[in-house]
Amino acid sequence: MNRVNVVATVHTPAGLRIAAKLDSCDVDVVEIRLDALVDRMDEIESTLNSLNSLKVPTLLTARHPAEGGMNHLTLAKRRSLLLRLLPFATLVDVELRSVKSLASVIAAAKSHGVRVVVSDHHFRRTPPLASLLKRERAAFRAGADIFKLATLTATIRDFTTLLDFFSQNKKRPRSVMGMGNFGKISRLTLAKAGSVLNYGYLDHPNAPGQWEARDLKRQISQG
Repeated sequence: MNRVNVVATVHTPAGLRIAAKLDSCDVDVVEIRLDALVDRMDEIESTLNSLNSLKVPTLLTARHPAEGGMNHLTLAKRRSLLLRLLPFATLVDVELRSVKSLASVIAAAKSHGVRVVVSDHHFRRTPPLASLLKRERAAFRAGADIFKLATLTATIRDFTTLLDFFSQNKKRPRSVMGMGNFGKISRLTLAKAGSVLNYGYLDHPNAPGQWEARDLKRQISQG
């Protein structure tokens, strides 16, 4: 998965209903936020079955509460959800902070041919370039197939830091995006520069500066 892909994030019951009716040309990947939909497992499994039958790749995420995770899920609950639904997945997301505690999920994903996204979220600022590069190296050492980075881009300096990060060492797949003031422009710019996973929403945003997923796909395809 080294090409540019648009990911539709599903984090509400309405989003699940929309996702179940998507066509394979609408988006490239559907992310199911298990932490947000933990009380709707039957609907999740039904949606995943529909997406699999349509050959739409799926990404499973059970986000850590400190990185935007909902419903205050324990580590054990997050691990259980990911392992339970792993047979449906094309990709699975594990935060950099969780790679040791969720090592069993990473190992199971590798053994089933499921690609691992190691993610890193910074909601208050964009860290310095040297710090971002260090965190990326740690992610790939931990088994990442793709490194996902999302930071608050409140200023032009934040945005240029992300651009500087993306311009260095492009040999490994990266998913890079901003949130906030420069969220939309950063997501579109970095997608067109080769960011491999580019996140949008189906019914309403779950991060500031997101595009609607199908609109983002159209914007990227315009060249």
